[in-house]
Amino acid sequence: MAFEEKLRKLKTAADRMKAEIFALYLAARDPRTSWYARLLVAAIVAYALSPIDLIPDFIPVVGYLDDLVLVPIGIVFAIKLVPESVLVECRARAQATFQSGQPVSWTAGAIVVSIWLVVSSVVVWWMFGIFNGDNDP
Repeated sequence: MAFEEKLRKLKTAADRMKAEIFALYLAARDPRTSWYARLLVAAIVAYALSPIDLIPDFIPVVGYLDDLVLVPIGIVFAIKLVPESVLVECRARAQATFQSGQPVSWTAGAIVVSIWLVVSSVVVWWMFGIFNGDNDP
């Protein structure tokens, strides 16, 4: 039972973090939020939702360190920069959105998939050139 309890608490914390990130996303779109707070929030939300990491996740322990340290620190800084009244409204909107179902952005998904396809194509093209001897000095 102890393991199931810890797993449930971890899932609850992850759900709260997702809702907080979505609330910050909404706050970045609010005109009452300053430009520098918008910039920081946009960078944090993009990094948190992007499959591309500063340190790849396949590196043992260190790979998840950026997700476990950088994202929460960025969220704390962003929360301090967003006006309290805006944050309260955005948290309520985020909570209502998550209770009615997960938000889906096909545009954001298409952009991320496109970036991955371009990067993968460049890497394959580069590797193909190396193996065929096209990059000899």
